[in-house]
Amino acid sequence: MKEIIIGTRGSKLALCQAEEIKEKLEKNGNKCSLKIIKTKGDKILDIALSKIGDKGLFVKEIEEALIEKSIDIAVHSLKDLPSILPEKLCIGAISERQDYRDVIVSKEGKKLLSLPHSSLIGTGSLRRKALIFKLRQDFIFKEIRGNLDTRLRKLEEGEVDALILAAAGLLRIGLGDKITEYFSTDIMLPAVGQGSLAVETRKDSGEILHILKKIDDPESHISAIAERSFLIELQGGCQIPIGALAEVSGKKLTLEGLIASLDGKRIIRGKIEGGKNRAEELGKELAEKLIKDGGEDILKEVRK
Repeated sequence: MKEIIIGTRGSKLALCQAEEIKEKLEKNGNKCSLKIIKTKGDKILDIALSKIGDKGLFVKEIEEALIEKSIDIAVHSLKDLPSILPEKLCIGAISERQDYRDVIVSKEGKKLLSLPHSSLIGTGSLRRKALIFKLRQDFIFKEIRGNLDTRLRKLEEGEVDALILAAAGLLRIGLGDKITEYFSTDIMLPAVGQGSLAVETRKDSGEILHILKKIDDPESHISAIAERSFLIELQGGCQIPIGALAEVSGKKLTLEGLIASLDGKRIIRGKIEGGKNRAEELGKELAEKLIKDGGEDILKEVRK
């Protein structure tokens, strides 16, 4: 096999993630190199994600490079990958999932409920906003874009009083000591795929697909299928407050999901269990259940 060219964004976190996959591939005797590709999401930093849409914002240019064969594989945070991929592409591997929880990083080391009244909270995620609104209605939210280093610097400079982030990102770049508080999934169900890395490639890359199978984590992959199936059925994305978490135990799969109104006042939440070989079906079934339980009204309202 010739050298495998890995496409990645250029942020510190993206490079750490690409290096993680590169290391796994090289342990299996493959020669690899990284190719940095700038995406639309890296260039537009002054507009909220929920306003510019999320269809491939951080992956479109990388996927184009895959289709054009200037790279062989691409490494993404799974939560950034659109639920529907281009026809010629597929997920070749999901690496072992890291910590899927959301966390708070505050300047003075205060936990969420200890923050002063009307604190400025940095997050662009509608899911995080809605679930925090459920706990505290006095907070003021501020869109903070940019890579992790940029967001942490803005916190230090006093632009916000706290940031809500994914634990996995901070842990991957060695900044776990910055975390003030880990949120229980009872309070904040994570984004679909949060904590997982997806390796995307071409469907016709037989040799590459065979190589990727060796670094795939089956349980993480099954969880990803269930969560993404749930998201697809709801036709959701960054513009809709949706959370999901699938976990495999033996032959059993448990999937929990929620749909929230933007103000956090209405949250439709449910759980389903079944055989892990039914991951896709379980995702659809849970989505249908939540829609029937009142989620349809919330989705219509949010999409307006």
